[in-house]
Amino acid sequence: MASPEHDARALAVHVLGLAKPSDLLLVDDIDETAYDDLVGRRAARVPLQHLTGTVGFRYLELEVGPGVFVPRPETESVVQWAVDAVRGLDAPLLVDLCTGSGTIAFALANEVPGATVHAVERDPGALEWTRRNAANRVKAGDPEVQLHLGSVEGCLPALDGRVDLVASNPPYVAEDERHLPDPEVIDHDPELALFAGADGLDVVRLVEQAARRLLKPGGLVVVEHSDRQGTSAPAVFTAAGGWTAVADHQDLTGRDRFVTARWTG
Repeated sequence: MASPEHDARALAVHVLGLAKPSDLLLVDDIDETAYDDLVGRRAARVPLQHLTGTVGFRYLELEVGPGVFVPRPETESVVQWAVDAVRGLDAPLLVDLCTGSGTIAFALANEVPGATVHAVERDPGALEWTRRNAANRVKAGDPEVQLHLGSVEGCLPALDGRVDLVASNPPYVAEDERHLPDPEVIDHDPELALFAGADGLDVVRLVEQAARRLLKPGGLVVVEHSDRQGTSAPAVFTAAGGWTAVADHQDLTGRDRFVTARWTG
C-alpha cells in the first residue's frame, strides 16, 4: 500500500490513545495483541479510517466507518475553492449535495462565518454518520448544519432561487471502471457513493439540474469529479446552457478534479 509506515504509526497512536504520532516517543509499552490485530486488518486493505473510526479533513475530525464514504484529501481543494468563492458575502446560504459523512457541509460551516448550510444525503445509513458528526460539531462550537434525507432531484424546494453556492462530491465512477479503485474503496465504500452510470456522470447531471433550480442569479456551483472527467464534467454544464465561467480545476496533485460555474438566472 502507498503509506505503510504512516498507517502503522496511526494505528499505534490509536491503540495507545495518544494525541499525535510524536507522542509515540514517550511510550515504552503497547498492547501487542490489539495492535497486531489492527495491523493485520490494515494489511488486508481494511481502510485505516474504519480501524481508527475517524478521518481528519481540513480543520475537522469526522467519524466514519462501514456504510459511509471515507473522505479523501482531494476534496479539500473543492472546499478551499468554495470558501474563497463566498468569502465576504453576508450570511451566505450554502448547500452540500450528496453529503455523505458531511465532509463539505461541516467544513463550510466551520470556515465561513455567518453561513447557513444545508446538507442532503439519499442513503439513510450514511446519514446516520452525518447526524453523529453533526452532534460532535455542535459540541465543538460550530454552527448547526441542517440535514436532509433525500435525493438530489427535487431536494430543498423551499430554497429554490435563494442559494449562494451549491457544492457536491457526488458518485462519479463509471460502471466499466470498477477495476480502477483501490480495495479500500471498492470493497468498503458504499456502492451508492461510487457508481454513476455508463460514463460516471449521471449524478453530476442531476447536481447540475438541482443547482440551476436552487441558485440565485450569479450563484456558484462546484462539483468534484474523477481525474478522467476534466473535459466531460465541464461539458455537462456547457451543454445545459444558462451557465457562465464554466471552468475545470486541478487538485493539489495536479489532477483534474472539480468543475465550477456561475448561474445566470
